[in-house]
Amino acid sequence: MSSISSRIESWPFSKFHRRLLLIGGLGYTFDAMDAAVLAFILPVLRSQWSLTSVQTGVLGSATYIGFFFGALLAGALGDLIGRRRVMMVALAIYSLASLVSATTHIWPTFLVARIFAGLGTGAESAIIAPYLAEFVARRYRGTFVGSLAGFFSFGFVAAALLGYLIVPATPEGWRILTVLTALPVVMLLWWRRVLPESPRWLESRGRHDEARAAVDKIERELLATGYTLEAAGPDVQIEANLQEAPAKGSFIANFKALWVGKQAKVTAMTWTMWLTITFSYYSFFTWIPGLLMQHGMSITKSFAYSLAIYIAQIPGYFSAAWLNEKIGRQATIASYMVLGGVAALTMTMTRTNEAIMVAGICLSFFMNGTYAGVYAYTAEVFPTAIRTTGVGIASAVGRIGAIISPILVGYIFPILGFGGVFGVTTAVLLTGAIAVLVMGIRTKGLSLEAIAVKELEA
Repeated sequence: MSSISSRIESWPFSKFHRRLLLIGGLGYTFDAMDAAVLAFILPVLRSQWSLTSVQTGVLGSATYIGFFFGALLAGALGDLIGRRRVMMVALAIYSLASLVSATTHIWPTFLVARIFAGLGTGAESAIIAPYLAEFVARRYRGTFVGSLAGFFSFGFVAAALLGYLIVPATPEGWRILTVLTALPVVMLLWWRRVLPESPRWLESRGRHDEARAAVDKIERELLATGYTLEAAGPDVQIEANLQEAPAKGSFIANFKALWVGKQAKVTAMTWTMWLTITFSYYSFFTWIPGLLMQHGMSITKSFAYSLAIYIAQIPGYFSAAWLNEKIGRQATIASYMVLGGVAALTMTMTRTNEAIMVAGICLSFFMNGTYAGVYAYTAEVFPTAIRTTGVGIASAVGRIGAIISPILVGYIFPILGFGGVFGVTTAVLLTGAIAVLVMGIRTKGLSLEAIAVKELEA
């Protein structure tokens, strides 16, 4: 009998995987919608509830605060109690909190609801990529997980369209929009109930009978729908013998394991990668509206611009997902980081609305495309026993970048101006790209077990 991992490596890309991609991707779509609609909701709440600038700012930060703690909790619990359970609870928390936020009439309640909604989305974002990565073979894992991240783009586009159409239409439009982002998640929660626990995680916990049962069920489905299981090659058979020891741990033990041997360098790389890309992303897109105003763009053109950069995310994500398997994760991430920085610097030197539009589209294409590489890569470079712990903490560290970037840029801008802000932020991006190339490891063409044992052995 082959190991669990070698059996998974024999699976062709199938209807089962397309279903996984859709079910997982829709979660990311609703996560993105939830984050993006806040930009349309806050101006209305500020007027209706007579909020101060400080109160409005606190509400704007609520989702990110929740996201930070959600990513940490999901990562820790995913390795201890299972990926599927955490994923289901995260969706339930998000849906309930969003519905509460749609019914409240005072800002403190809205704040608490938004924090819990952010906790749910943060947990979902941290758990779904490593969970689904454990079901796919190495031949298409990079494209699969990169495409999974691409579903974020659909959420941003939907939020822009719904926010523009619904919020101004009625004083209660913001409530309708909040409900529209929450109710479909209930349906998704029901759909996900049939998903199995990760066989690789079950095996890592020594629950071999359950792991075999999960794999048996999936293989019966594959064979019943006409797919042929490919024979494992010699290299996969060798990898089948390179099994990790069953996990025993606690969160403290898992955290310590992130900093042992070669794993420590990889952990430092993922933290740097997430911090630099997220810091730069929010620096650019927080200050772009000010740049538009500086160049005299009208409100109508600003909306057209916003919609254009949201749409540009779609080819950005999916082109990077394709490149994950063609040139590797490290090259994809570093290239898109550098090209995103070039687009940002180009924007500071343009003088026409048309040129700003083109530069903004390129910036959105590359900066969002980077995340297709980042999500795929982060889900691969940690052993199964500590995979969600590593992903969750890296994602949380990235969220720190989202929190501090608008503040830090606010201090830099009066001194250096837009050109200086984008120059500093581009330098941060380059730091991240160099860290990925120098400190990262090769994952293209390797099974998750081979990465863990061969590349990360002390």
